[in-house]
Amino acid sequence: MAKKNVVYGFLGTQLDYVGKRNRWEKWRPTVSLCQQEDFIVDELVLFHDQRSQKLFDTVRQDIAQVSPETHVRSEIMNLADPWDFEEVYAALYDFLSRQSFKLTESNYYAHMTTGTHVAQICLFLLTETHKLPGKLVQTSPKRRNEPNHIAGNYQIIDLDLSKYDKLATRFTEEQLEAQDFLKSGIDTHNAAFNKLIEEIELVSLRSSTPILLTGPTGAGKSHLASRIYELRQARNNLEGEFVEVNCATLRGDMAMGTLFGHKKGSFTGASSDRKGLLREAHKGLLFLDEIGELGLDEQAMLLRAIEEGKWLPVGSDTTVKSSFQLIAGTNKDLREEVAEGRFREDLLARINLWTFTLPGLADRREDIAPNIDYELNKLRQSTGRSVSFNKEAQLSFLRFANADSSPWSGNFRDLNAAITRMATFAPRGRIRTEEVAAETQRLLHGWQRPNSDHSPHPSLDHYLTAEEIAEIDPFDRPQLAFTIHTCKQSSNLSEAGRKLFAVSREKRKSTNDGDRLRKYLAKFHLHFDSL
Repeated sequence: MAKKNVVYGFLGTQLDYVGKRNRWEKWRPTVSLCQQEDFIVDELVLFHDQRSQKLFDTVRQDIAQVSPETHVRSEIMNLADPWDFEEVYAALYDFLSRQSFKLTESNYYAHMTTGTHVAQICLFLLTETHKLPGKLVQTSPKRRNEPNHIAGNYQIIDLDLSKYDKLATRFTEEQLEAQDFLKSGIDTHNAAFNKLIEEIELVSLRSSTPILLTGPTGAGKSHLASRIYELRQARNNLEGEFVEVNCATLRGDMAMGTLFGHKKGSFTGASSDRKGLLREAHKGLLFLDEIGELGLDEQAMLLRAIEEGKWLPVGSDTTVKSSFQLIAGTNKDLREEVAEGRFREDLLARINLWTFTLPGLADRREDIAPNIDYELNKLRQSTGRSVSFNKEAQLSFLRFANADSSPWSGNFRDLNAAITRMATFAPRGRIRTEEVAAETQRLLHGWQRPNSDHSPHPSLDHYLTAEEIAEIDPFDRPQLAFTIHTCKQSSNLSEAGRKLFAVSREKRKSTNDGDRLRKYLAKFHLHFDSL
């Protein structure tokens, strides 16, 4: 059995009204809805006030002539002001709440052509939220030169946008543009990071609740927070400023005053009134980096500010208010901080609704190459000087950067510093193997920690004299250090050789990796057993 078509709409006091003599010469939206040959209206519910009863009777009689199978039902809705959004929405909401919709028996529609603009908007919203579980139907007149212009046209609009290919494509493109913006236009290849950005993009535009960004120092938490702010501001979701502070720099009374404001003379050093960063971030975004460094008193006040939007500045007896979005950053495990009593559990529960952990550079090695391009481009924009690698130097640096033994403990800060240094020393804007060799040695030295078993490479001066090291080209020193490190991690010479020559050995008909390694070490008067 076919389903019935049930339509809800407003009686058009202007468009549906005509005189008795010429009413069949003019297009009338409610009547034309029932004149469509391929859309049969089984039941039509018309909202109108008591004063429009006569018009309703006329329209019902005319519909009976063009569509006798349509049952037209009057629904009196006396509105004091049909342009008052709150009144119209409430009246429609209450009416629809009383209805019993039988989706297995009927298709439901909202006629969007008649009624005030406010009435049309309210019908749209109630249909979009499925208070009216159906689709939209819109009628329009045909052009005069078309036949049967009285009946006009109609269009069914399903609010499930996934059914509209062109619209879906536009939304997808917009979403990808937003994700690209959050990544600063860097063509990242790490699947886990790209998935993370997809989630952050959705949360950033759909929620104003706190976001917690975790991850190692230098992973890009501050940069990402500023991009989230710029994205939300571009979409008109934020009006205020981006306010950032590293909580590790806040100590004592100054911490309270900096965050929440203070009155003049409230403590030593408070020489004037201070507004406080939370108020500066009103209608904007507040980024609290290293939030785990906040004292417990500041945490308690911050919790109240997040939950209630108000607090007492230091030395004041008057409550102040501010509405802001909070993004918090930390390189600590705040769960451990809670267990140790250094972080409030209720504050953690409030700020970790959306928690995103940014991976370090060592966990995103496939993104090193595009980030190098980004750093060089950023350098060109800031200095006006164009710098690039020659091919050999680029391959050399990428081999070093992608090696598992390069920890990138400073993450993107290390990479930025490395590119800046090599670009500065590069003659005529070309980074050569000489600059790469010097930089890799500099990075290796910076990553070493005295008396640590976890240094990325052992120091060469543990195995060679200063005179011997001085005779080794800077380009060869990182390679030798890496070779020594691999030997120390291997149980025998052959195992170390297989690791070091894993690529080239596949191209040889016969392999003797241990012998190749022995000869290489002998060049520097070293032996595997001594390592």
